[in-house]
Amino acid sequence: MKQLWAPWRSEYVQSGDPGGCIFCAARKKSPEEGLVLFNGAVSLVMLNKFPYNSAHLMIAPQRHVANVEELTPEEALDFFRLLRHSVTVLKKELNPAGFNIGMNVGRAAGAGIEDHLHTHVVPRWNGDMNFMPVLSDTKVIPEHLLATLTRLLPYFQRLDTDDTNG
Repeated sequence: MKQLWAPWRSEYVQSGDPGGCIFCAARKKSPEEGLVLFNGAVSLVMLNKFPYNSAHLMIAPQRHVANVEELTPEEALDFFRLLRHSVTVLKKELNPAGFNIGMNVGRAAGAGIEDHLHTHVVPRWNGDMNFMPVLSDTKVIPEHLLATLTRLLPYFQRLDTDDTNG
């Protein structure tokens, strides 16, 4: 039997299916409750509660929209502004060697949340694929989600329309 200690999953497991959209719900929560780094008028940035790697971020428009072509010009611009800011912040604070950045649009493309468009920003380090996934199909996340939130939140709290340099 494979065991992995992930205390932040306890709330999810005990609450059952939360229903609704995680992005729409997160914008109504505190940073700690929703893992929200930035809750702007047009877009939001949050940590992935079930990350592929440490500091795995998700960027989504505030408006509940499923497709790229449905974004307004303002939403598209803000979305990319936050992507740029997020990468800058992660480079400054965590010094990753690279990133996986992408979105899965539609069920056929692997979207876990089909009806609210979002982009994943996953920092990567040389050697972050250690023996655990190979031998035990287990991913090790070296930092607790709330510790990552605490480290990154100051960069997003002072974010405004003129601050895109982290």
